[in-house]
Amino acid sequence: MHDPDTRIRHQTVANLMKYRGAPEAQINRRLKELDREWDIERTLELNAATLALAGFAAGAFNRRFLLIPAAVCGLLLQHAVRGTSPPVRLLRRLGFRKPREIEAERLALTRMTPHK
Repeated sequence: MHDPDTRIRHQTVANLMKYRGAPEAQINRRLKELDREWDIERTLELNAATLALAGFAAGAFNRRFLLIPAAVCGLLLQHAVRGTSPPVRLLRRLGFRKPREIEAERLALTRMTPHK
């Protein structure tokens, strides 16, 4: 099986091929879908915030749960310094795209629409 980056790239190309020669209305619907697509950064931020808050809340009952927000902060620090972390690799395997990948598809679709 392909690595996640290759699989995501192939899926993006397949998306573009699907809309090649499509009516403008169909391309516009896809562009709206891209507006709603959650990129990997937004997903990572949501998951980190959720886990950190849950860890802090659970920490009120048992101090051991405070290790959860500490671990989340460590992973976010690793992501900021290295540009990647285990959660990012997991999210990539699940098919989440980087903002620039979504924007590249958007740009290609925009170029497919007839200019008036």
